Amino acid sequence: MILNYKFENFMSFRENVEFSMLAPKSKVKNRFPNNYITSEAGIDLLKTAVIVGENAGGKSNFVRSLFYLQSFFAGTAEPKLYRNILNTNYSSGFCPLKNDIPQSFELEILMGKSSLYLYQLKLDVAGIVKETFSFKNQAKNKYRQIFTLTRNHCTKSCKKEKDCADYNNCHFQTATAYSLTVAETEREIKRPLEKAINADKATGLTITKLALLGNEHALAFTDWIKNDLCPEANMINYDLYKSMRNEEDDLRILHDERYLDIFRMVDSSIIDFNIDAEKPFSKTTIVRQKKDGSTFSRELAQDSSGVREFFAWAVQIFKVVYENKVVFADEMDRVLNPVLSDRVISFICGKKHYGQFIFTTHNVLHLDLKNYMKEQIYFITKDTETLDSELYSLADFPEIRYETTKIYEFYMKGILGGTAVE
Repeated sequence: MILNYKFENFMSFRENVEFSMLAPKSKVKNRFPNNYITSEAGIDLLKTAVIVGENAGGKSNFVRSLFYLQSFFAGTAEPKLYRNILNTNYSSGFCPLKNDIPQSFELEILMGKSSLYLYQLKLDVAGIVKETFSFKNQAKNKYRQIFTLTRNHCTKSCKKEKDCADYNNCHFQTATAYSLTVAETEREIKRPLEKAINADKATGLTITKLALLGNEHALAFTDWIKNDLCPEANMINYDLYKSMRNEEDDLRILHDERYLDIFRMVDSSIIDFNIDAEKPFSKTTIVRQKKDGSTFSRELAQDSSGVREFFAWAVQIFKVVYENKVVFADEMDRVLNPVLSDRVISFICGKKHYGQFIFTTHNVLHLDLKNYMKEQIYFITKDTETLDSELYSLADFPEIRYETTKIYEFYMKGILGGTAVE
């Protein structure tokens, strides 16, 4: 589960962005006993959160930032900052020497019931600037540092005297050197790590190297990032996207009898489905029952777009509730009516689990303090002058009280920001 996530200088976001899934420490959480889970580490974490914002405000970029961070753990390429994922509102041209703005990520998570990890990564055009990884098993304890990688030397040069028109013609080169500090118990692997880090062709993150060398904490965190963090970016047709991926894990979930209970939320007349193993998200047949007891079947590809997309999204909901995964769903409810959206959130909150479901939306009806705590509602807006995206929580407005019933009206009038007309 995510405790805190921070990042800086990613796409439309410029300043430090802070997102938290920590439940409030006040008594207000007693009004929402199903909205959070208490861990053995002595910390209360929210199960769901909603991010509201206008078109082109930066909601998709927020989800993409997690997908981008996750991509560093999937391969062995040297992490470095690329211009197409930078906030370029203040840069000019393509030259790395003139646009050397660092980018940073910080992720704090709970694994299992009591393992807390803090991972920090800072990048620039030359590669990793700093990387740290820490662990503790109780919220009240201090983090114990597992390793710290610091770049202590960097030389940048370019053979061309004039600015390049694009990256294809760039002759930018760097030479770097790093220092590494590791925990007492890992001193025996420090030398091979240092050799790999300072090689002429360095590959991958330090934490993934440490995982390959068998460090249990690095292995656990890397596995969580790869398999339990699910940032699902906005797709025009999510069901089509899923049909192209055709993951084995999805097929396994579709065969689980608990999946049907989730899928039936979209239409109570659905009583069963017959899975097509080769094309489950298009050729599967949906079985419905009429009031007179008779049944009929329809191929999923011939069904409504809402049913098709929810058939795919129900897989993600399953992962949250039954597999303790953290899903970021970008505009999932663009095909869900408000009633179905509330039904999904109620289902997730009504189950005991260590998963989380965070979704972005345009639907202002989610601005409801009867179903959410203020800490569960976030806004994303774009500054009309700088064009930078900003993220903030409803908890930042102490004047908004739980007795207030028309939060969405405040939002529509621009009082809470996050609207195109503010």
